[in-house]
Amino acid sequence: MGASSLRRIWGLVYRHLALYRRSWPRVLELMYWPVLQMVVWGFITAYLAGVQQNTATIAAGVLLGGVLLWEITLRSQMGFAISFLEEVWSRNLGHIFVSPLRPWEMVAGLAAMSVLRTVAAVLPAIVLAFVLYGFGVWRIGPVLVVFVFALMAMGWAVALAVTALILRHGAGAEALAWGVTFGIAPFAAVFYPVAVLPPWLQPVALSIPAAHVFEGMRAALIDGRIAWDHLAWAVALDGVWLALAAWIFLAQFHQARVRGALLNIGE
Repeated sequence: MGASSLRRIWGLVYRHLALYRRSWPRVLELMYWPVLQMVVWGFITAYLAGVQQNTATIAAGVLLGGVLLWEITLRSQMGFAISFLEEVWSRNLGHIFVSPLRPWEMVAGLAAMSVLRTVAAVLPAIVLAFVLYGFGVWRIGPVLVVFVFALMAMGWAVALAVTALILRHGAGAEALAWGVTFGIAPFAAVFYPVAVLPPWLQPVALSIPAAHVFEGMRAALIDGRIAWDHLAWAVALDGVWLALAAWIFLAQFHQARVRGALLNIGE
């Protein structure tokens, strides 16, 4: 990656950062849902701790850890997809690709914005979980770093696929930017082990990188060990998901450029 590519990527990132610099409602919107989720699940955890005092610590760790880690997946996906939609809504895609910006540089810029939006959204919830409920996500241990990377990579893969659908179907696919990850959650074993799912559904769940991350999270919090098998599966599946999503995105981007759809997408 040369200096010219870095400048183009930074230009795209700066264009989006400028939207937040003087708009406190945008910044507040980033933090609102993760903090609200943490408050709600924190009260649920407090209730469970009162009912089952002997398992209070375990319940707090599993539930609150699941909430925080799933928000990372959700916010990374939405941060990427909504940053792309900002370009669609402002009718800016045509202007972007008149410039020397390459498709992979746009993807890198959107991924960088996704990281920044995820940090801004999830960090207040992490602090709130510790201040109000005494739960620190760092209890998971150093493997937390790999978990975060794996969940963000999955979010980017989903976002790339959603972006490809928007390039193909236009405004009719925009709602997927908000809803698609919620549809994955029941199969991603966020709050319960994969084993509780019906046997025919378990292979589907185990094909999702997040399911392995959350199985690993429970192993770290409950048993105090690193589930290396789940960790390896999560990273490997992320690679497969990203490769497939990138192929779909590039194919749809090429088709959109051939059709001239980059100029009127979203209309």
